[in-house]
Amino acid sequence: MKSVLITGCSSGFGLEAAVLLAKSGFRVFATMRDLGKRARLDQALAAAGATAEILQLDVTDETSIRSGVDAVLARAGTIDALVNNAGMGIGGFVEDLTLEDYRRQFETNFFGLVAMTKAVLPHMRRAGAGRIVNISSIGGRTANAVLSAYIASKHAVEGFSEALAFEAALFNVQVVLIEPGTFRTEIFESNRQLAAGARDPASPYFEVTRALETRFNQMYGRFAGDPRQVAKAIRHALVTPRPRLRYLVGRDAKMSAAIHALGFGIYSRLNQRLFALPAMAKKLRNN
Repeated sequence: MKSVLITGCSSGFGLEAAVLLAKSGFRVFATMRDLGKRARLDQALAAAGATAEILQLDVTDETSIRSGVDAVLARAGTIDALVNNAGMGIGGFVEDLTLEDYRRQFETNFFGLVAMTKAVLPHMRRAGAGRIVNISSIGGRTANAVLSAYIASKHAVEGFSEALAFEAALFNVQVVLIEPGTFRTEIFESNRQLAAGARDPASPYFEVTRALETRFNQMYGRFAGDPRQVAKAIRHALVTPRPRLRYLVGRDAKMSAAIHALGFGIYSRLNQRLFALPAMAKKLRNN
């Protein structure tokens, strides 16, 4: 039974991955920042007839990371796989975002992922085996308005993971990037965050941000996928003998990547049309 440590398991991809991997025979250590939010995972595991060991772990706290990793090693003796899933997103136009907003975004999505990797990598190096699966996003390849902080953090994850893949291969540790499109998860629902500046009626972008949010909600309701697809991609990355570095997941992610490959000009024009950005430009210039 291979041991896997997963971060961010209170909801979304982490929860679905924990349940699927537990059902598939992995010894799952499902972690989350707030154990008060474990009820949904407990219920999902019970419904699936599966078990996992649930631990507190905050990826922005190095002491918490050390305690969590030590607890897994004490119980399992090894960490065969790490799934860096914990993440969050802050929305807002660049002018509405503070430097602190960007730092907070990177603290979880990038520095938390790096800290987890550094905590686990020495054990994998000594074992001469392991897999590290980093949950990125189509936003690690492409970009959209109002998501510059999130997009930048995921681009950083992509670059870090590719560099890490070269180093980790020296001791038979494989690195995989999962790049989901839009799925029904809390990051787009109850956990959606707008920067304080974006919520300020005095912002020149206030009305445009509201309009874009309405447009996104309409598209999200129509096209958001089942997060279990991402859990299946994570499982594939852990069980296939020779995993690829990158896996796009979701029809919208594959379509967006294909259009982006045609050139930024084409991608930009289609993206602006999709979100009706030209109609909003006049309002911004007049503010």
